[in-house]
Amino acid sequence: MSRFFRSSDTESDSDTSSDNDSQYSQSDSEYDSDAESYHSEAEEEQQPKNRFLKGGSDSDDSDDESSNKRQAKSQKDKRIEEMETAVKAIENGQKNNDWNLISTEFDKLTVAISRATTGFSAIPMPKFYIKTMVELEDHLTDSLQKDKGNKKKPSGNSKAMNNLRQKLKKLAKQFDESIAAYRKDPEEFMKEEEVEEEPIAAPVKKKEILTQVAVDGKDDGFSSVGKGGKTVIPLSSENVLVRLREVLESRGKKNTNRDDQIATLEALLANSKSSFQKISVLLALIASRFDITASKAPYMDLAVWKASAIEFNQLLQVLETNKSFVVTEDAEDLDNDDKDVVPKDGEVIKLRGSILSFVERLDDEFNKSLQNIDPHATDYIDRLRDEPALYAMLDRSQFYFEVNQIDFALPRIISRKLDHVYYKPEQVIGSLQAASKQLLPNYVVSKITNAEDPATFVNQLCNYLYKDNSSVFRTRAILCHIYHYALHKKFHTARDLLLMSHVQDSIHQADIGTQILYNRAMVQIGICAFRDGLIKESHAALSEIQGSGRVKELLAQGVQAQRFGQPANPEADAMERQRQLPFHMHINLELLECIFLTSSMLLEIPAQAQAGPNNKKFISRPFRRLLDYNERQAFCGPPENTRDHIMSAAKALASGEWEKAKDFILAIKVWDLMTETQEIKDMLIRKIQEEGLRTYLFTYCSYYTTLGLAQLSSMFDLSVNSVSAIVAKMIFNEELSASLDQVTQCIVLHQVELSRLQVLSLQYSEKVANLVDQNERLTSNGRDNANINPNSNVNNISSHNHTHNSNRNH
Repeated sequence: MSRFFRSSDTESDSDTSSDNDSQYSQSDSEYDSDAESYHSEAEEEQQPKNRFLKGGSDSDDSDDESSNKRQAKSQKDKRIEEMETAVKAIENGQKNNDWNLISTEFDKLTVAISRATTGFSAIPMPKFYIKTMVELEDHLTDSLQKDKGNKKKPSGNSKAMNNLRQKLKKLAKQFDESIAAYRKDPEEFMKEEEVEEEPIAAPVKKKEILTQVAVDGKDDGFSSVGKGGKTVIPLSSENVLVRLREVLESRGKKNTNRDDQIATLEALLANSKSSFQKISVLLALIASRFDITASKAPYMDLAVWKASAIEFNQLLQVLETNKSFVVTEDAEDLDNDDKDVVPKDGEVIKLRGSILSFVERLDDEFNKSLQNIDPHATDYIDRLRDEPALYAMLDRSQFYFEVNQIDFALPRIISRKLDHVYYKPEQVIGSLQAASKQLLPNYVVSKITNAEDPATFVNQLCNYLYKDNSSVFRTRAILCHIYHYALHKKFHTARDLLLMSHVQDSIHQADIGTQILYNRAMVQIGICAFRDGLIKESHAALSEIQGSGRVKELLAQGVQAQRFGQPANPEADAMERQRQLPFHMHINLELLECIFLTSSMLLEIPAQAQAGPNNKKFISRPFRRLLDYNERQAFCGPPENTRDHIMSAAKALASGEWEKAKDFILAIKVWDLMTETQEIKDMLIRKIQEEGLRTYLFTYCSYYTTLGLAQLSSMFDLSVNSVSAIVAKMIFNEELSASLDQVTQCIVLHQVELSRLQVLSLQYSEKVANLVDQNERLTSNGRDNANINPNSNVNNISSHNHTHNSNRNH
């Protein structure tokens, strides 16, 4: 039988064998019972009861309780013991010259002292803390003097020494009187004062404390207590700087309530009397408002932004009225011992701060808000109304930098101002300047940009940035200037500035923001050329961007949608969205596409008629692709969108029906978005008539021997002189084999019959062109997989093309 069931077996055996128990005598049973009781009492004396049983206890606990009685220590004794432990560790570190240990233990000691000397159960400042500070300072001075000649010092140890020296220097200002008393007579200073211990009172509830404070409206020796049991010093003009230092020390720490900090700083600002106090509090308050914006929030809250803008203007006003104070980034920390600073006559006191970073942050948050607000809602318009206030702050900051000769900040401010005006018409720029000027004092007048005329004002901004040493500012100024010229229909000026600057040669090395600005400038040049009737120039400027198929991304007006199967990249998407331009800066993409396709139509249709139906060459690949797709449709209904109108106009123009093409083009509603709508439509009618005439001549010249100028004039509603000029230009460019008879006012067409060799050469050249097309496709798919040598093909193709061209000329 298993031993684990022995007890149960014995119990069963005792039950079943009750009859056999009678063999034992009664004396034996009594003896056995006495023996069992004796053994049980002995075991109980040797082995204590289990602690989990009622009235039981553990052996270890009973031994501890019997040998060592628990001693209750007060909170004060625990803190003093903690301090003494830290002091002993500091003394050991001094013996071993371990400054890392000393610095760590001194931090612990300082924290313990701070906790012990504040709150309800506050104790006086322990004198051994002053003694430890003085001894540490003396020992640190000796160690630094010894280590002056030693060049191979441990980097960690020296860093700890420098940090500890800074801490001791800061604390020496706080306890200067105690340190001076200790150095004067250490023995007298260290005599402990006999302090009568007050009996420990019963704990008082919170309601009782409030009742005691509020009795008869008197303090009765009580003081206000803030969060964490710290005594709150009431605000006054004398302790503004002390409270400000406390707020700055708690800034950025864990579990710090930023809203409470801002409320405290606002109260400090209300109690500030001197200029130094106002400047110090405003610098901290504006920075704290920037901190309150959550990192995950897309932009700063509008109420916080407006409050920051008001305080920023207040800061500039104090600095402008008190020329003795200058806020710069390169100023050293002012050692004023939390006391007010009053400058002497003619003295200039520099305070550490950054006006530039404040105004740039306000500008960035303004743009972020415009990026994230729905542009079709009224909130977007309401937000745009804050732009004059922001522009006024930029003007005021520029004036401050000019007066105080802070030259490094001027290019950045002027570049920000240029970003706000370069894309706007002159009337809007004038309104912005007038609105911002009303928000500024009369004495704020810039010497660099003081022109009232918007065009001259933009020139002043750009010319100042041209002289800057930074290539980034120069490049952006050039592109903004080009955009502004093109916007105001100065195509040739914008084109010449672009060509002379050679920006296009190095734009691929610029940052993404500058590349986006370059794309916007090129698009605006193309639109300007179209408005001037320069179709070829417009197509050349727009072809690269429109042909890419990524117009939204290149102009920062949208984010490319993720293709099916591609993994999403949250970081890339976030960066892409941060670069998006606000809606009011967008270029109308539908208008841009309409201009590009119209220009392509006016160039492609005559060129296709000249080359013949079997020609594979094209001027505009996107237009040719759309036209082929439209022609392959089994059923073509009436045009519904911009593309359909242009494709229908292209087919009508190719068949010689210029009036029908004109109706399709003029039916597009996008032309109404342009400022000079009627001028654009008149230009389009004239271009359609001219290109219709050229297409007609290219298509039907082989069927006529002569054509009358008057007949062509009536067919295309052009003057005879215009028809004559167009035909003469075609003859001069060798596009048309004909001669112009001025006597009879006719066009004499020359029928040129090709020889057998020329026909074969043309056929051969077409086959070679097909081969080139196939070669380009294989190369784009992968040159390694194609297993071809493209260099030999290119050489052969170029020689065949040369032969073909010579035959055609012959």
